[in-house]
This record gives sequence, structure tokens and C-alpha cells, in this order.
Amino acid sequence: MNVIGERINGMFKDIGDAISAKDPAPVRDMATKQLTHGADTLDINVGTRVPKDERAEVMRWLVDSVREVTDAPLSIDNPALSTMRVGIEAATKKGTAIINSTTGQADKLEKFMALAKEFDAGIICLAIDENGVAASTDAKLEIGMRSVAAAMEADVPLEHVYLDPIILPVNCDQAAPGIVLETISQFKMLSDPAPHVVIGLSNLSQGASERGLINRTFLAMAIAAGLDACIHDPLDTELMHEMIAAEMLLNKSIYSDSFLKAHLQGR
Repeated sequence: MNVIGERINGMFKDIGDAISAKDPAPVRDMATKQLTHGADTLDINVGTRVPKDERAEVMRWLVDSVREVTDAPLSIDNPALSTMRVGIEAATKKGTAIINSTTGQADKLEKFMALAKEFDAGIICLAIDENGVAASTDAKLEIGMRSVAAAMEADVPLEHVYLDPIILPVNCDQAAPGIVLETISQFKMLSDPAPHVVIGLSNLSQGASERGLINRTFLAMAIAAGLDACIHDPLDTELMHEMIAAEMLLNKSIYSDSFLKAHLQGR
């Protein structure tokens, strides 16, 4: 499982305040803390407090601050191509990066795939197009197939492609989680080699009570369906333990009485 740590995001108060003060220390500390707790990749998001015309420069500053302490893969999280280019360029000067993200709209998909090819980057493709978020499994698969085809046309390796079926809040649409689980298993059959499948886990429990329980339960179910990447908070120890146990029970890691400790030590 590629754990993509979600906490370097201007939407969180500590990071938002660090951006406002141009203080890199909290950013560096959060990068190190997430990696120590099991993150493999770090998501970098300037948030919405930053004016649009300043987001590219803030993205560069965030990436440079993180790169002072790690060369781990970075997921550059922004919908604007200009900001994405700045972030990917800064991130790949030292290490690798993932474009987070593109939708399935033809013009945007083509441009972002070209960027992925240029920088040898991974790319997350959302099950969204000009009609909005795809609601059914068939609609999500259609956008997934479109994304895989665009990657092949742009000569982006399929191992670099991450399909995101988009998980909606369960308190808004209780049928959505089941549809996403079915889509995850179907995504894995779209190509050989199969694309990666990723979700933004926290979206599932937005506005709900028992958020931790909902997230933990769904993550285990999604891993069983074929999920191999997830954007979530690695500082949530219970969630990480649930993930590690699920992978062990699915024979994706070797059992020992200290399998939790072994997972972190073996990274």
C-alpha cells in the first residue's frame, strides 16, 4: 500500500499558518512526522487560503521546504496546470512525484498526461468529467478506460497511472461506498499491467460521526477489493494498524507476532 500522507495541506491550521508566516519549520516537521509514522508519499496542497495568483509560488515554497528534509515521492495536489508544473518541476529535482490530479475531460487529460511524460511522473486520474462525478460503476469504468488509453497514447507507463473512483461522503449517499468497492476491483482488470487504484479516504466520513470507525472499516474493505494506494492521515495510529493488519490477512505481508512493528521497521 502506497500511503500518501495528507497533512501538508494549507487547509490544516498549522500548515496554513506556516504558509502565511513563510515559516518552513512546521512543514519540515510534518513531513518528517508523517514519514516516521508510515507514509510512503507526501501530498502537497497549498489549500484555499492562498490567492490563486500566488499559489504557484507557494507550491514551490512548500515543495522546497519538504525537500530540505526528504527525497521521498511527493504528490503535487492542485487542479491548475500552471501550478502543477511548478510543483512537479521542483519536486523532481530531487526524487519523484505524482500529479494529483486530472479529470477525464479530454483536453485536461491530454495536457496533464503530457506533463507526466515530460517529468516521468505518476498521475492520478479522477472519475470526473464534464458531467461531474461519475455515479455508477459503469460510468467510473468508462472514465478509467479513457484515462488508461490517454496514458498509452502519451507513452506514460501504466505503472505510473493511479485511478481514483472518487468516494463521496456516506452521509450524503449511502450506496456510494459499495459502488466504489465494485469499481476498485473492476479497475484492476482494465489493463496489463493493471493501473494503481487510489482513494482520498477522508472524503468518505466528511460530516459523519464515528469518522475513525468508518474510515478504518472501509479501508480494510477497499484493500480486499484491490486498493493499493490511499491518501489519508498516517498519524492516525488505529487507521494505520487496521491497514497493516488487513494486508497481512490478505497475505500481502508475512505474519509474525510483531507484524505491526515489523511493517514500520521494514520500510
